[in-house]
Amino acid sequence: MSSASSTEPRGVALLGSTGSIGRQALDVLGADAGFRVVALAAGTSAAMIAEQAARYRPAVVALTDPVAAKAVADLPDGTRLLIGEDALVELATRDDVDIVVVGTGGVVSLRPVLAALDAGKVVATANKETLVAGGHLVMPRARRLADDRARKAPGDALASPLGWIRPIDSEHSAIWQSLAGESLASVDRLLLTASGGPFLDLPAVDFASITPEQALRHPTWSMGAKITIDSATLANKGLEVIEAHWLYDVAYERIDVVIHPQSVVHSAVQFVDGSLKAQLGSPDMRLPIQYALNWPDRRPSPAAAPDLAAIGRLDFRAPDTERFPALRIAREAGALGPRATAALIAADDVAVERFLAGSLAFSGIPRLLEAAVAQFGTQSGSDPSVDELVALDREVRGAFASSAWMA
Repeated sequence: MSSASSTEPRGVALLGSTGSIGRQALDVLGADAGFRVVALAAGTSAAMIAEQAARYRPAVVALTDPVAAKAVADLPDGTRLLIGEDALVELATRDDVDIVVVGTGGVVSLRPVLAALDAGKVVATANKETLVAGGHLVMPRARRLADDRARKAPGDALASPLGWIRPIDSEHSAIWQSLAGESLASVDRLLLTASGGPFLDLPAVDFASITPEQALRHPTWSMGAKITIDSATLANKGLEVIEAHWLYDVAYERIDVVIHPQSVVHSAVQFVDGSLKAQLGSPDMRLPIQYALNWPDRRPSPAAAPDLAAIGRLDFRAPDTERFPALRIAREAGALGPRATAALIAADDVAVERFLAGSLAFSGIPRLLEAAVAQFGTQSGSDPSVDELVALDREVRGAFASSAWMA
């Protein structure tokens, strides 16, 4: 990390600043004098990143799309513009950056995440590819940083891998908070909660006729389109099972999913003595973002606390993997290894894009996922490198993006 003293604002590089997570992260950062926005990056949103630069006055902004970058104009004096995917690595490793917040989607974020960790930066990530595709590359780096800190400063907060790779997902934040003060050796099971999405009780026979408009009406959360569709299929929960395996070093068979429609209990940990610890909160992503930025401290939040009396009841049920097979497929991919999980998450991106575009039925999403894992996830060999993951991602997309592949 940089040499900034504890009284100076910590420098933040925000990758994916124009997406849902990025915009909410800027809400949190803008209200906290303890942070300074040093760098912003996006894919194609030239107008929005220019507006963000005018407000937060970073030292540098980046657009990965060279065509979109041509439209960037009127950046503040002193703010540089970088172009292309390589710019993400430069932003993530700047000397004046202490924390890298990753709100982007896609395997494109894996290189800057690894580079940031190699440079000794804290990474707070909502990017699923970071762990689903690259957990075997990310977590050893986080453990090395934690071990080095433990030797230099025993008992320091950063003497833990979760001090270096910090989850922004509400479910993983809830598990992280529930583990505060606990030993991983005392953990029996992890319980990831899922709202069940808008089709929790819809008969499976009606799934083929579900429209994008219907699937985007999440009952409790306001999120981006991709994660909202993933929540509707429960693919999102399957990806979170894989993330939990890597983050907490817990075997897949000890990670459960529980449907909880109210979205108040964000996840829980069951310990060997039979006790259960959970984190409750309103469905507001600003809370886990703020926790990841300030950990191990807490600060006042714009998120309102849940009113349990007004909520009245909290319901739980087991997931139906017959009607929502994406959860089962993700577990199977996790058991197969990193090639399967990398294929899974690339295929999920393609499937959601096709569903939103009208070239794939809602019920075709899990069938596409299963086909991708079967075709690309059973290859033998050593765990894939970054270059191999990028190539695999491209190959999976090429195989399934065309309407020639039909479920």
